[in-house]
Amino acid sequence: MDIQFRTTKFQKRCNSLKEAQKVWGETCGKLVMRRLDEMLAADNLHVLRKVHRRCHALTGNLQGQWSVDLVHPRRLVFEPANDPLPLCEDGSLDLQNVTIVRILEVGDTHG
Repeated sequence: MDIQFRTTKFQKRCNSLKEAQKVWGETCGKLVMRRLDEMLAADNLHVLRKVHRRCHALTGNLQGQWSVDLVHPRRLVFEPANDPLPLCEDGSLDLQNVTIVRILEVGDTHG
């Protein structure tokens, strides 16, 4: 998949192990880098979900966003970024055709 970031500053933080570890700690920083590598290696969101069973769509006021586990309670939060969004006939997101994601944050989605 192609990866975009919400800001250039956030992209630099996510793509530098030193910066990621300074902000999120040693273990979480390494996991951010690993998750980004896994996203790059996946052809689409469907494949990423098979790799990570805890990769899931968020609900409520975060509807339209997705997350994948890092170190509890932190998650890597992203959104599908294809334009237009690929949809199935029933209106649901066509995961096999989501090939671009935008990384939004590293945070706790439970609060």
